Amino acid sequence: MTGTPTVHPDPNFNDEEDAAALKQAFKGFGSDEDAIIQIITNRSNEQRQQIAARFKTMYGKDLIKELKSELRGNFEDVIVALMTEPIEFQAKQLHKAISGLGTDEGTIVEILSIHNNDDVVKISQEYEGLYQQSLEKDIKGDTSGTVKRLLVSLSTGHRDESETIDQEKAFHDAQTLLRAGELIEGTDESAFNQVLCQRNRSQLRVIFEEYEKITGHPFETAIENEFSLTSKESLLALVHAIRDRTDYLATRLHDSMAGMGTDDHTLIRIVVARSEIDLADIKEVFQNKYGKTLAEFIQDDCSGDYKKCLLSVVDS
Repeated sequence: MTGTPTVHPDPNFNDEEDAAALKQAFKGFGSDEDAIIQIITNRSNEQRQQIAARFKTMYGKDLIKELKSELRGNFEDVIVALMTEPIEFQAKQLHKAISGLGTDEGTIVEILSIHNNDDVVKISQEYEGLYQQSLEKDIKGDTSGTVKRLLVSLSTGHRDESETIDQEKAFHDAQTLLRAGELIEGTDESAFNQVLCQRNRSQLRVIFEEYEKITGHPFETAIENEFSLTSKESLLALVHAIRDRTDYLATRLHDSMAGMGTDDHTLIRIVVARSEIDLADIKEVFQNKYGKTLAEFIQDDCSGDYKKCLLSVVDS
């Protein structure tokens, strides 16, 4: 998962100076939000962990708890997200998606589809450590039918991760998918699940090409025709993520701010999680696709210190 980040480690990093500066920012009535933003958004996550450890050594206090007591609302959420170790952050995001009122399947598909096997396994282990319940069990308890089977399959982290492309097998799989859907009455959903959750990403892109050659329409049309509601949305999201992860995440960011209100959880999660991976690439795709920069969308959609903090991460 190579890409262009927006946040880089500070070359002149000094954890003791940063810990002292944050302590100073908490002094008096209210806090110095600008100082907090300046320090936290301009350090790598690894450096932030070192600041937190130094802060505890120097002052005997937990830095995240101090930040939570000083800050409020979405600004607090984005700062805490930046201070959380990445795998733990994703595990907590999954728990929020499962345990809230209703299930946020879009978030679960996003997290499980954009990470490699190793990270999915680590996130699942972290989840179990945090909540004393397996991710698989919670998914099973909160979803049903096609969506349940899809999410359980993705949560195992067993996708083929080779770069091998086999044209003949791709043609065979495309035919299998056609026979499991558009050529029959009803749908053999298990065939879609097996192919989409097991084949490597490069192979799947060739399967989608083969499907289109045979039928004359994109593979997504088959999903539109054969599935409905949440299963359709979840499968379309997975296919989008497989086709082009960067475009998928740019779309997710756009949709989090389009229309009435803002999906702040998604906006924060993607900006923070991708800031040290490929957020600069996502920004470029975003601008090409929507004719405005990600920063301009954030300017229009967010306010106050929350906006300042996001912009500092996006434009670092």
